[in-house]
Amino acid sequence: MSYAGDVTATEAHSMLIERPDSVLLDVRTAAEWNWVGVPDVAGTRFVEWVRWPSGEPNPTFLDEATTGLDESQVVLVLCRSGARSAAAATALTNAGFSEVYNVSDGFEGDLDHEHHRRGGWRGAGLPWRQG
Repeated sequence: MSYAGDVTATEAHSMLIERPDSVLLDVRTAAEWNWVGVPDVAGTRFVEWVRWPSGEPNPTFLDEATTGLDESQVVLVLCRSGARSAAAATALTNAGFSEVYNVSDGFEGDLDHEHHRRGGWRGAGLPWRQG
């Protein structure tokens, strides 16, 4: 792991409250934002890690994600379940950001035994809205 560490959605939400200059970066696709929902906290940024519907990597991810940010800001990276966000957190760290965290349980969490997503930002009852 080359980023600062993994945090749960609940821990990420607390960090956003305690450090008002911190940023939540949602790296899911536009389809996920529209159909599944989005975190409803001030300052959330939305930048696709991969493009919808092609699934191709976003070639402008770093430019889009970092415009207007300071490399010393806390950046909390969120995807559906923590995998894409870990890759994005690594990319941001490699680009010079010093305090980047992966929201390891994501927006929807992992699959349960019935193949339903449970947990994550939405499952923890944190502020969210339909995209």
